[in-house]
Amino acid sequence: MTSKGKIFVFTAPSGAGKTSIAKRILESYPDFVFSISATTRRRRKNETEGKDYFFLSEKEFLLKRDNNEFIEWEEFYDYYYGTLRSFIDEKLNNGKNIVLDIDVKGALNIIRNYPEAVSFFINPPSKEVLIKRLIGRNTETEDDLKKRKDRANMELSYCDKFHYQIINEDLEVAVNEVKVKIDKELNKE
Repeated sequence: MTSKGKIFVFTAPSGAGKTSIAKRILESYPDFVFSISATTRRRRKNETEGKDYFFLSEKEFLLKRDNNEFIEWEEFYDYYYGTLRSFIDEKLNNGKNIVLDIDVKGALNIIRNYPEAVSFFINPPSKEVLIKRLIGRNTETEDDLKKRKDRANMELSYCDKFHYQIINEDLEVAVNEVKVKIDKELNKE
């Protein structure tokens, strides 16, 4: 019998580095699976369907939502985002460890649905650094940037709801801290 996989949740305000850390964890643990979220926002030029997101029309998304196919979903920045229950359950039941790179409210919903999930909150060194990172990405419209800044304050207030808090001042140090925690979790019975 295959043992059930584990869920590793990475959350943070946009620009704190959760995606960079999650990608490095996936490189370090090649047997881990990335949880692909569904979204109604437009695909960015560097994103791939079925790898970065499942890009759905609003109609498709709402139908899946109404059929209870999402573990969690949320509307923000005028778009819908969600995690498909079927994707997570299939991977877990096949013994795969899953990495979720997800917003704070979604992460709290994942933990509510899967209390055994191991959660990481990635903190920026400061709010000023966070804003510089967002501006430096050059992927946001001015309106989206303002929404992300406003949302960051709310998200930072939830950091103590997660198992581990990692400050991402230096990416290498942060990744190594996360790897130590993951190895500890994997070695638990």
